[in-house]
Amino acid sequence: MFIVEDTIAGLEAAQIPKQRGESLLDNAVRYAEERHWDVFPGAWLEAVDGIQRCSCGDGACSAPGAHPAREDWAGQATGSATVARRMWSKQPTASILLPTGRTFDAIDVPESAGFLALARMERMELTLGPVTCTPDRRMHFFVLPGAAAKVPDLVRKLGWPSASLDLTALGEGSYVAAPPTRLGSRGAVQWARSFHASLKRETLQGAHDYGDAATCRRTVFAWLTRYNTRRRHSANGHLSPNEYEHRHHTAKLTLAA
Repeated sequence: MFIVEDTIAGLEAAQIPKQRGESLLDNAVRYAEERHWDVFPGAWLEAVDGIQRCSCGDGACSAPGAHPAREDWAGQATGSATVARRMWSKQPTASILLPTGRTFDAIDVPESAGFLALARMERMELTLGPVTCTPDRRMHFFVLPGAAAKVPDLVRKLGWPSASLDLTALGEGSYVAAPPTRLGSRGAVQWARSFHASLKRETLQGAHDYGDAATCRRTVFAWLTRYNTRRRHSANGHLSPNEYEHRHHTAKLTLAA
């Protein structure tokens, strides 16, 4: 595990956008107006026979409802709240995408490595920038522009073969999906910092640590299993993931005669 220290300076936990159950339009405008981030609308989800499909029309879309809707998306991105409001007013269900390489880069890591990094950075009392958690168990650490370009060289200096690391540096020409964008029926992108705080509060319950690694793994696994299946989420209309999927994404089967 290594830490990219070029986190976005000055972003304290209280300043990081919070999920408030508001519309995609409201969130997109807030990112542009309050955070001064460029935003652009991406694809969206459409209900087809009771199943959420991506607006791109590809039945095998790998990121349904969470990718650019047009090739010139980089030129479409705007930091104007007025323009953002106008774009999402035309398509209120469009995903919120943030171009990297402008006000920030992003480091894409597996969820397991991401939570370890968060814990370590908090223990080291490092300044933490925004971190998102995606439904496909990835985490995006927002870092200073240009930091992504340093990652390959840092990996080489540490003597790690790049092929063995499930890590992607996202700089100019890339993008990340912002909360509360939904990734098909898998769930919504969320701010991981509040998720991480809930994990510590509900599992440690005031204790300093878990005691040992095995206890930590068992406890966190049990908590994550409930979080990803039975816990109610505001992004799902205060339904559990299981209940949300049962109500909205149950495939209709035609029985053979």
